[in-house]
Amino acid sequence: MKDSLPLYRDFSSIHAVDPEYYSAKYDVKRGLRNADGTGVLAGVTNISNVHGYVVSEGDKVPDRGRLSYRGYSINDLVDHAVQEDRFGFEETAYLLMAGSLPTAEEFAQFKALIDEQRDLPDGFTANYIMKPPTRDVMNCLARSVLQLYAFDPNAEDRSAEHEVDTSIALLSRLPRIMVLAYHVMRDKFHGDSMFIHHFVEGQSTAETILSMLRPDRSFTDAEAKMLDIMLMLHAEHGGGNNSTFTCRALTSADTDPYSAYAGAIGSLKGARHGGANNRTLMMTDDIKAHVADITDEGQVADYLRKIVKKEAYDRTGLIYGMGHAVYTLSDPRAELCHKYAEKLVAGTDFEPEFRLLEIIERLTPELLAEAGKSKDICANVDLYSGCVYSALGIPREMLTPIFACARMAGWSAHRFEEIVSGKRIMRPAYKKTGCPREYVAMADR
Repeated sequence: MKDSLPLYRDFSSIHAVDPEYYSAKYDVKRGLRNADGTGVLAGVTNISNVHGYVVSEGDKVPDRGRLSYRGYSINDLVDHAVQEDRFGFEETAYLLMAGSLPTAEEFAQFKALIDEQRDLPDGFTANYIMKPPTRDVMNCLARSVLQLYAFDPNAEDRSAEHEVDTSIALLSRLPRIMVLAYHVMRDKFHGDSMFIHHFVEGQSTAETILSMLRPDRSFTDAEAKMLDIMLMLHAEHGGGNNSTFTCRALTSADTDPYSAYAGAIGSLKGARHGGANNRTLMMTDDIKAHVADITDEGQVADYLRKIVKKEAYDRTGLIYGMGHAVYTLSDPRAELCHKYAEKLVAGTDFEPEFRLLEIIERLTPELLAEAGKSKDICANVDLYSGCVYSALGIPREMLTPIFACARMAGWSAHRFEEIVSGKRIMRPAYKKTGCPREYVAMADR
């Protein structure tokens, strides 16, 4: 029956817009991107800066990548946490949300507030995470955030105190919801045994995730510290990324915080955004299945050429984990991930895959240049992050949700900034194409 309806049958042709309208006729910035791939300037922010190139006399010139949170280099934030042998994500979250690094007293108070909010409302797990179960953890995260609105008697309060309280509560609770949703999903759809661990007071976010995820609750300090680094790297990435822009757009409409953050989670769920590390893992699976010796650069190069020529893997011509909208010569997150993960995987079953990723990073620029494509390309954080999470025993279904748990800090900061400084609903324009049409009576159609 549906096949007879143009609504279904002609879906693509009905909704197609002539590409000529975007460039030749109206100079519309498709995807809010300029012709050279840079983003259309849509606002200003004090929160973070993503630097990957310089513009000299109108030309885009590649440069080493830099990422800063509130003016502090991500390299310094991560390296100092490692050197001092402590967890850094909570400090990073405070920096993003409060605008400055905390004193020891402020930090202790902030961590205490996070700890106080770990518990979920009575019956929440049984009634809203387990019923109905969902095959996608990100769906459960978004749904749970919206449901938490109902448990907040002051959900429509737009005061600064309530905004901060809500963001801290979600920063605290999202990791628990994520792990619980994963276990429910595995039980209901894959026949695994389901177990529910209570959180341990005083544990960091990284420790909480590992403790609740593993049946025996055991993990090493090195594992928790590596996960903590990953949370720091994913906590924020400028106002222009899709999920942060979504959060700010919803905030500009003066909606409640739960709706704004749920919208951001929905954006991050998209395969073009938060799902990139899974695509890299699937690509490396394919390479391992088709290359006899993944340590042989020649064999790897031959297969990568097939991928670039759209003759192998998913026929898109893309090498996942390579290239970024802003970074050109380097992605500081990828460099930090590689730097600290190398020790984690050394001597483990994951070291060969890690070395394969290094080969991919080395070969891709020259292979793309060989194919006549841009050679200003570098590894992005997704090239190594999937391997790191695998080495930590974190299942693939949780990779994007972990991203969301970390990015909650950045989303909060951007919502706060939009509330205080935006003051105007975002309302971009779309150019209407096509000709006017006269209404035809149903009997004459």
